[in-house]
Amino acid sequence: MSEESIDKKPLQKFRWISRFHAGWAVFKQSLLGKIGLTLLTFFALMALCSFIPPLVNPMYQPMAGVDPEISTVTGPSMRHWLGTDFMGRDLLSQLLAGARIAFMVGVSAAFMSVFLGTTVGMIAGYMGKFVDTFLMRLADIVMVMPALVVLLMLAALFGQLNIWFIVFFIALFRWPGVSRVIRAQTLSLKHRPFIEAARVAGASHLRIIFRHIMPNVLPLSFLYMTFQVTSAIIIEAALAFLGFGDPRTVSWGMMLQWVWKTGNMFKAPYWLLPPGICISLITLSFYMLGRAMDEVLDPRLRKEWETG
Repeated sequence: MSEESIDKKPLQKFRWISRFHAGWAVFKQSLLGKIGLTLLTFFALMALCSFIPPLVNPMYQPMAGVDPEISTVTGPSMRHWLGTDFMGRDLLSQLLAGARIAFMVGVSAAFMSVFLGTTVGMIAGYMGKFVDTFLMRLADIVMVMPALVVLLMLAALFGQLNIWFIVFFIALFRWPGVSRVIRAQTLSLKHRPFIEAARVAGASHLRIIFRHIMPNVLPLSFLYMTFQVTSAIIIEAALAFLGFGDPRTVSWGMMLQWVWKTGNMFKAPYWLLPPGICISLITLSFYMLGRAMDEVLDPRLRKEWETG
């Protein structure tokens, strides 16, 4: 083994660490990023705290727990900090459980859609005109289909949908936009000298795609994942509010559906406002995080902010 190859190993080993530190230094300078990360940390703590109330007392179970002394809508008290719903269930427990569902739906759907979109985009950009045309026309067909309307039609046909069914279909309808961006990036990468060198060295197509191209498009995929989370959370909340959500889970959209269906929309602001505010803030936090990541990945945008 030559001395040159030995010297390159430490550089390759710590390349990703140095990139992370450089990106984190830029991220810390972004006010949007810091606000978004703070909000996201707050909601993550809410999701973790959702497991505590049912352990303290069974009446704080968000779905099945009922206060034996209360059977109607009541305002905030020392026993129920946000009050109770029409069945005497604790609203704070439901709000905390909704944070857990929001993270589960948003992150799961976003990860699945970005994984599918990244894979399709890399294959379409690298494998040639026929495969590229077929995959991009498929993406166009899926892209023009309104996800919420299709989900409402499925819910009308099959009744209320399982939460994982909703996650799967959100991911299925959200990948085309990611695939187009990754395809464009792959088209610019496949003619770079290091790709040509790998091809001349006898590397297979799969090795070139997943070993050489994928590490260069993953930061862009992560950026789009932050934006995909917001749309997934809003779609799930809309379905639950319209009455087509999973009846076995307590989400923020389900809380809004209950307050509307029981006629307490304008009578119980302590029931109406918290889930609505949480939906707005968690989507805002992911959007701010995505904008900050955009500054990290795009030096031109970062220079515009610095000079503006």
